[in-house]
Amino acid sequence: MDLLTAFTDHLSLGLSEALAPMNLWYCFLGVFLGTLVGVLPGLGALITISLLLPFTYQLPVEGALIMLAGVYFGADFGGGTCSILLGVPGHPAAAVDVLDGYPMAKKGRGGVALFIKSVASAWGSIFGILLLMLFAPLLARFARQFSPVEYTALMALGLVAAATVGRGSMLKGLATMVIGLIIATVGTDVNTGFQRFTFGLTGLSDGISLIALAMGLFAVTEVITSAGQKSVSPVKASYRLRDQLPSRGEWRRVWPAMLRGSGLGALFGALPGTSGGMATFMSYAVEKKLSRHPEEFGHGAVEGLAAPEACNNAGIGTAMIPSLTLGIPGDAVMALLLAAMMLHGIQPGPLVMVMEPQLFWGLIASFWIGTVFLLILNIPLIGVWVRLLQIPYPLLFPGIVLFTCIGVYSTAHSTFDLYLVLLFGLFGYLLHLLRLDVVPLVLGVILGQPFEENLRRSLLLSDGDFSVFVTRPISLAAVALVAVILAFSIRRALRAST
Repeated sequence: MDLLTAFTDHLSLGLSEALAPMNLWYCFLGVFLGTLVGVLPGLGALITISLLLPFTYQLPVEGALIMLAGVYFGADFGGGTCSILLGVPGHPAAAVDVLDGYPMAKKGRGGVALFIKSVASAWGSIFGILLLMLFAPLLARFARQFSPVEYTALMALGLVAAATVGRGSMLKGLATMVIGLIIATVGTDVNTGFQRFTFGLTGLSDGISLIALAMGLFAVTEVITSAGQKSVSPVKASYRLRDQLPSRGEWRRVWPAMLRGSGLGALFGALPGTSGGMATFMSYAVEKKLSRHPEEFGHGAVEGLAAPEACNNAGIGTAMIPSLTLGIPGDAVMALLLAAMMLHGIQPGPLVMVMEPQLFWGLIASFWIGTVFLLILNIPLIGVWVRLLQIPYPLLFPGIVLFTCIGVYSTAHSTFDLYLVLLFGLFGYLLHLLRLDVVPLVLGVILGQPFEENLRRSLLLSDGDFSVFVTRPISLAAVALVAVILAFSIRRALRAST
């Protein structure tokens, strides 16, 4: 009974904050922009959030986070639209939608595919948000008892998991993560006051600008890699509402797939580095294995579209659990959302729920409202998004560069930050050529400073004894998981090389 009372109290507090007129506007603006950039190929939540970060300085922290979170949800909704109509994934997690969504569109059933995608995405979001509301308070209450030792071990687990469990080579992931940690050390040491790796440049005395780094690695790099790319036209079909409704038989196949996909996505979403594309393709494989008609997969199977979409959006909700309660992001988008909190002077972690309850619960309540907005934007307005897909790239990407420069310069009025944007844009392109994942690097930058501070505090309390990390149950479990992940990754790499 106490749990139910606490749940309703939290929900009422969040709704009172999220239903404020300005926060409703920020929520709608976020999901609209997210859907817009998700539909357009080559863009996505990472670019949009990095572009919007400078402009959030002028907003209250609640409105800023509600808007950025709306972009995150909206981009995931919109990315599937691009995959279905063009056969070009709007973002990595939407790549699986190409397998069955695009064949449906080529058969003239693109409207049905888009309707199933929207319903499955909404269901996955609702399922993930429910789990977030149920488990986040319990985890935050437990985490408030953590010492710097536990935080250090958990951050190490998050970094190693994101670097090794995700796509690509383990060694490459670890290398980019270490580069991110090194970048995080640039600036003035808060303990000693000495400047580190600044090379006499005053622009580096306060460290690397998170905004410059994010906009360079995502926005500028995307412009460079997409230069010269030709526009792709969507499949021509009727997208009226009556042409989007699935048959009764398709509904019977869709609902079980959505339930299985959302459960799998919720599980993987809470684990760093395993959500997104990895989870959606695993969900697709499960559906194909369980299906009575596996031969339909790849040719327009509705389960192959519904399950991954529910999986992806359920994973977004549960990915918020470690991010909002422990301050440990599981992917680059979560890292940017935590960076937005830090830019507004709020330290992510379990105390956010205690010190800023209206922010925490208002953000969660806005997810519900954003899901309703997304259904309104995605089902009746499909024709609008189809027309937007015809915007030529030569008109699109120069605008991104312009907004990047305006946004970066407006935050600190520093031309040095513009040089940093260019530098990180070129560096991101180099990583792209070398097939190095940029996500571990971003997580290394975001977690670098708190990881270093907690590590130094832990060693100070233990008189420099590293065994303190294996003498406490939680830190021991985290260290053991790090060892298991590394051992498994090394074994996988050795098998691949033989």
